[in-house]
Amino acid sequence: QVQLVESGGGSVQAGGSLSLSCLASEYFYSRHCMGWFRQVPGKEREGVAIIDADGSPHYTDSVKGRFAISEDNARKTLFLRMDALKPEDTGMYYCAADLGWVDLNSNTWVYWGRGTQVTVSS
Repeated sequence: QVQLVESGGGSVQAGGSLSLSCLASEYFYSRHCMGWFRQVPGKEREGVAIIDADGSPHYTDSVKGRFAISEDNARKTLFLRMDALKPEDTGMYYCAADLGWVDLNSNTWVYWGRGTQVTVSS
């Protein structure tokens, strides 16, 4: 059972930056997907950015050009660099992983972290 632990959340003013990290409990020795999702109370969870099984990044439209996802397999860590943050980026950010082929809109991701809160004030 893979465990994922997020860190790096916090509070920032609009226009600021934050970097999130997600540490996996074990190496992925096969092709896999990893991603970041966010949720605010009363709304559905939203896919923010993923790295697919081919290693290609994908972003939801609202964060393109502002967020950057990356993965360091040697350190079992997934990153999300967030720049030019907006109040609408506020939410609980979750790291997810899957050994299959999933995308931003899939609801079948297998492994999930417990989340880290990001709050952007105007």
